[in-house]
Amino acid sequence: MKIGKKTTGGRYPNPKKRNKDDRNRQARIVKIGERKTKILRTKGGNTKLISHNLDKANIVNNKKSKVVTIKNVLKTPSNAFLARQNILVKGAIIETELGKAKITNRPSQDGQVQAVLVKE
Repeated sequence: MKIGKKTTGGRYPNPKKRNKDDRNRQARIVKIGERKTKILRTKGGNTKLISHNLDKANIVNNKKSKVVTIKNVLKTPSNAFLARQNILVKGAIIETELGKAKITNRPSQDGQVQAVLVKE
């Protein structure tokens, strides 16, 4: 048989060359603290605002939004260890001035915290 062909006549797929965009980025951890963000260049020349520390959250309650300070991370359903270290992730329950709120965005990729008040 010819090189690069199966006995049935089918072709073997060519091995793909590794590109720069195939690499993974380092995991970003967003903690509670004075706001510290950075602009990151992404594929296609676009930009993404990433966060390292955040202390304020945009809370939506009854179709009205308000900026409040974050006091503490109470619970993280995805991983209990993240709540102990005060790491902000999507789905985490945070304690704010208005009460408990649930984070609805990904703070590490948005550069801010969006949350919705949780009824107790």
